[in-house]
Amino acid sequence: QVQLAESGGGLVQAGGSLRLTCVASGRSFTDYHMGWFRQAPGKEREFVAAITYNGEETYYADSAKGRFTISRDNAVTPVYLQMDSLKPEDTAVYYCAARRRYKANGNPSWYAFISGDPEDWGQGTQVTVSS
Repeated sequence: QVQLAESGGGLVQAGGSLRLTCVASGRSFTDYHMGWFRQAPGKEREFVAAITYNGEETYYADSAKGRFTISRDNAVTPVYLQMDSLKPEDTAVYYCAARRRYKANGNPSWYAFISGDPEDWGQGTQVTVSS
């Protein structure tokens, strides 16, 4: 059983910063892509940022580019989402997500992952940005 635990959410004023942390447990994450999604009240869950299993490639939603940074040191350390220049529209529950680098059929899973199809989810952490 894979477990993902997020922390670091909270209340911040517009223009401020927060750093979210995702800790994975239950199995080795050597071959897992990791990422962040969010869900605002009344809206569907949406992709925010992702990083490949080896940390060599990242991908961001347009809304996150230039303001958010996803990082991981290696497969056993936490995954971080540094969020700067926060806006009220960033208010949402942020979820950590993970997916093995290959699908069951042997095909790479990166594009499926960033399209919103992870295998594992955390419980979420609330981020509230006041204006």
